[in-house]
Parts: sequence; C-alpha cells; structure tokens
Amino acid sequence: MPNDRLRDAILRNGLTPAMVADKIGVDAKTVERWITQDRTPYPRHRHAIAALVREDVPYLWPKAVTPEKASKIGQSEMVQLYSRRSSVPYELWGRLIERAEKQIDILAYAGLFLVEQDPRLIDTLRQKAAGGAKVRILLGDPSSPAIERKSVEEGATGVMAAKIRQVQQYYNRIDGAPGATVLYHETTLYNSIYRFDDEMLVNMHVYGFPAPHAPVMHLRRLNGGDLFGTYADSFDRVLSASYPLPGSGVAA
Repeated sequence: MPNDRLRDAILRNGLTPAMVADKIGVDAKTVERWITQDRTPYPRHRHAIAALVREDVPYLWPKAVTPEKASKIGQSEMVQLYSRRSSVPYELWGRLIERAEKQIDILAYAGLFLVEQDPRLIDTLRQKAAGGAKVRILLGDPSSPAIERKSVEEGATGVMAAKIRQVQQYYNRIDGAPGATVLYHETTLYNSIYRFDDEMLVNMHVYGFPAPHAPVMHLRRLNGGDLFGTYADSFDRVLSASYPLPGSGVAA
C-alpha cells in the first residue's frame, strides 16, 4: 500500500520526490519507494522529511514510533513545571505571545488574568491575526451549568460567570477581525490550554482551587512526542463543540 499521507504532505508543500531527495541527500528512487511501497526511512531521514513538510513523524509513519518511544519523547516536551499559575513569570507569557507567528489558541473559562496583566493583549492579537496567524479564543458560556458548578466548587457562587462577562468586553474588540475567532463552550474543563505555535502552557484544574493556585506545565512540541499532541487534540475537541454566543456581539 502507498503512503498517501507522505505523498499528500510532499505535494501540499509544493515539493516533488526528487526535490525531497535532493534536500535530504538520498536518491530520488528511494523517496519514491517510501511513497509507493510505504517503506519506513531511517530515523534521521524521517525527522528531516517531517521538518520539511511540517508534519509529525507519527502522522507520516504511524508504525515507526512505538508508544513507549512516544511517551519517552513526551517527557522531554515538558520544559518546566510550575506549582501554581501565579508562579509563571509574566515575561514568559509575553515572550510566547510575541513570538507566535502561526497560531494562538486560548481555551479557558474566562482567562481574565491575561487581559489584566497585559493591556495591549487585544491589540497584539488583532495584529497577529492580521499578519496571518490563527487566533482562536474559546471561553465558557456564562449561562452554562458547568460555569456555575465551577464557581460553587471554588466557594464563589456567580463569580466565574461575572468574570466571563467582564472579559467579553475585551474580546468584543476583535469582533470581525480577519483570522480571529471567539467562540463559547459548555465543557467541564480539566485544564485551561494556552498554545503559541509549538509551545503551550497548560493550567491544570484542581477541585476546590482557583486556577491561579493550580499547577502549570510549559510544553514545547517535539517530533514523535505525544504529550503536546494530547493537549492540542483536547483543544480541537472543545473547538468542534463550541459556538457563537447569541447577543454577545462577538463574531464566530
């Protein structure tokens, strides 16, 4: 069976098998066999091709990376573990946002702290979207039972919905901006996820504790790892079930 994923990735990037062969230093017929006969390249060639076509090794060659190997690589994806979100340096948030070129994803209930600590955040997000980056903001639906349940669990009834309505006033300013999407969800979150290209801050949720007092993982994506991808998939699942909030004034 041919490797259709590899063929598609090569073509999608405007390349040919001969061009790939020239860039990684192998014979063109070898690349053809990798495609038509689904042969698995040596690890150094797998990583070179994956970088060239901007795909993960496990996607191009699902059988090439064992679960054990993926888990081991995943451990190396963790850059830093912070015992609480309030310990994450402000400079790190700023650096990740400023360096992002392709995508900025925010999944939270409110995430009000982001706009509070950086008054220029909304303008920065508009600029990033205008420059070609995908900016996707997923906020909790303030009328959702999951939101009220979260407030009750933290001993602050009604506070979470109030925070969401407050942060709406900020995100209304990117209403209609090309490349920017603001949607709402009613998911019971186990983590808040903040992705900036191939880096991510994951704020774990702990029962009875507000998010600022819960741990945060700083992750950096590695080819073949599975930890970063797990949280990226989680974001996509919530995104697929998100929706515009009627009357919010925020565009879908």
